[in-house]
Amino acid sequence: MSARPYLRALAKRAAILPFYVDQGGVRRDTADGTRIALLAAMGVDGSTEEAAARSLGDLRRAAAERCEPVRVLQQRITRTLGPAALHGFRPAGQPVAWEVEITEESGRRRRLAVRRPVSEAAVCLRQPLPLGYHRARFTLRTSDGRRYEGEHGVIVTPHRCLRPQDVAGQRRAFGLLAQLYTLGSRRNWGIGDLGDLATLAEWAGEIGAAFVGLNPLHALPNTQGQISPYSPTSRLYRNVIYLDVEAIPEWREAPALGRRAGAASFRRSLERLRAAAHVPYDGVLRAKRPMLEALHRVFAARHRDRPTSRGRAYRRYLERAKPSLQEFATFLVLQERLATRHGADWRRWPAAYRDPRSSAVARFAAEHAREIDFHCYLQFEIDRQLAHVAARARAAGMTIGLYQDLAIGSSPTGSDAWAFQGLFLDGVSIGAPPDAWYSRGQDWGFHPLDPRRLAAAGYGYWIALLRGALGHAGALRIDHVLGLFRQFWVPAGRPPSEGAYVRFPAEDFLGILALESTRAGALVIGEDLGTVPRGLPETLAAWGILSTAVLYFARTRDGGFLPARAYPERALVSANTHDMAPLAGYWRGRDLELRERFGQFRSAAAVRGARRERRDERRALVRRLVAEGVLATGRGRDADAGLRGAIHAFLGRTPAALLGVSLDDLTGEVEPVNVPGTGPKEHPNWSRRLRLSVDMLATDPQVKEALDGVRHSDRASRARRARQAARRRSRRLDGGRRQTGRAPR
Repeated sequence: MSARPYLRALAKRAAILPFYVDQGGVRRDTADGTRIALLAAMGVDGSTEEAAARSLGDLRRAAAERCEPVRVLQQRITRTLGPAALHGFRPAGQPVAWEVEITEESGRRRRLAVRRPVSEAAVCLRQPLPLGYHRARFTLRTSDGRRYEGEHGVIVTPHRCLRPQDVAGQRRAFGLLAQLYTLGSRRNWGIGDLGDLATLAEWAGEIGAAFVGLNPLHALPNTQGQISPYSPTSRLYRNVIYLDVEAIPEWREAPALGRRAGAASFRRSLERLRAAAHVPYDGVLRAKRPMLEALHRVFAARHRDRPTSRGRAYRRYLERAKPSLQEFATFLVLQERLATRHGADWRRWPAAYRDPRSSAVARFAAEHAREIDFHCYLQFEIDRQLAHVAARARAAGMTIGLYQDLAIGSSPTGSDAWAFQGLFLDGVSIGAPPDAWYSRGQDWGFHPLDPRRLAAAGYGYWIALLRGALGHAGALRIDHVLGLFRQFWVPAGRPPSEGAYVRFPAEDFLGILALESTRAGALVIGEDLGTVPRGLPETLAAWGILSTAVLYFARTRDGGFLPARAYPERALVSANTHDMAPLAGYWRGRDLELRERFGQFRSAAAVRGARRERRDERRALVRRLVAEGVLATGRGRDADAGLRGAIHAFLGRTPAALLGVSLDDLTGEVEPVNVPGTGPKEHPNWSRRLRLSVDMLATDPQVKEALDGVRHSDRASRARRARQAARRRSRRLDGGRRQTGRAPR
């Protein structure tokens, strides 16, 4: 127990939790030193009791004297507006009357007036406020003749996100989980691209899948060592390395580029890129960048400022994306120009360029307008190609389509941290406490968003993140969804074991998520693995968010595996995740070998214990599969396609709403795509390819055997029926268009 009551009260006011309960059920109290460090990162002085008392008083006075910048309300409670809507507004003098003018998102205005003391005031609306983003401006007069005015945002949300049946029209469905960069093909330029994704989506639709789940497509530097999709430059924009160069419309307008790409030397270079043991990000960029620059020159000459359909589409895109797209593109050009002398980390640039709104940056942007427009053009084109893939997925009958992934944070050296400096905190990073898998805990290196500053800015950054991630998606996976409720912050220079949890305004985050889910017509999946508080799955379910259930973790107290019927209904179930070994690697203990190599076990005895435990797990899993009737007695000595198929058949029998089948498990991969806690010098994370190209998946007998248990399940038959119904509806709509000459209302 801390002997510093003001420090404890100050930390509580700043939402620093006093303790957490680890996976072993042990209470871990927050140390005073951790409190002081986290408060300092927030700009609050708690170094001494006197300083803590002053800071606490300052925070209380500030809360009493200002109006809340934004209120997030569920639609069913917006029929009444009163003092609760103006929480935090404390004028001096006796209030006698107040007026409110509400400007709805549509532009419609409502004026409301009350002529009695505000403490009793309540305005009843004839209709509740519609879903959306509104503004409330109020004027209050007091008995001593003073007049107060204030304004804040009012965000009106549904009470939950969309559910699987709302999106897919079925209660249970299955889909494929893919890391896009791992896809190989005869036509790509050394990395899986959006053309390969379209091929995968069409095959997925043919086998009855309702969705294809992807790794985050966030923007990355794409240089070796900076390729993790979960440590992006920006979460607002996408990674242009995934562009299918030859599918860009300007390619058809530039025959010289086609001849250049068809030259024997260029074809040989592409073959070398495709044949590399791991994805050569640098080499792919060297091949694509000159071609993309040439395509941009064609676009600028023929469409950029001309009244062509392509030019008009680009200008509409720029209008929707400003000003953040301009800032993102400016950052990339600054980085390219300054990296040689000052490095890629913007925090080491000359002071004039560290401020995105400085006059120096404005002059730079004007002088390098063509280069900045190039990066805007690439984002425009990747958005168009992703929309095309989503359309092909729907045409193939997938009822959900693409499910995208939102990372928990972005690199402190990236464009988001540069453009939104006021939202991010320095001197602290996001991580995770020690657990059974990572005994030292984890420090992910991301600077956290300050929830107070985020609210003061009307949650604009959070809204933009969701809209970007939900673009062309039928589902969104939120990595480490616990971060919407609380985050584990690690003070700079300290081990993760000295971190603490900080509470976030979850109701606001979830309300906005429900609103954007509804507008996008997409369901939401929350990755809730690891150290999570009790009741989190139930809270997610109440908001219509699916939990994550993983075979490796679905265990009984005696070490066995849960029966299929014991899995949760409101969940995405899968055998593993991108941070775990694929089934074949798990069966062989490849993950244990790697953890031993990288010193992630405390002792040799711990290694031996882990190997014994894995042997027992294999036996227990075989017993469960035999008991469920999906595996014959005597099978399961190796993770062959038959065993992998039995596991998928078992997972297909669970009541979980969604089943995700990893491409790694269909092709029998042994190596994981990522070993947490390792860097590029230790392990080639995020670059391992699939054994089979995307062109071979449909005909490979092992893939068929590993997938048969799901393809013949009720999930697939439901999906096939839904696909057939979707095609019938599409034909009816097409017929209506042909007959009337216009789209039906």
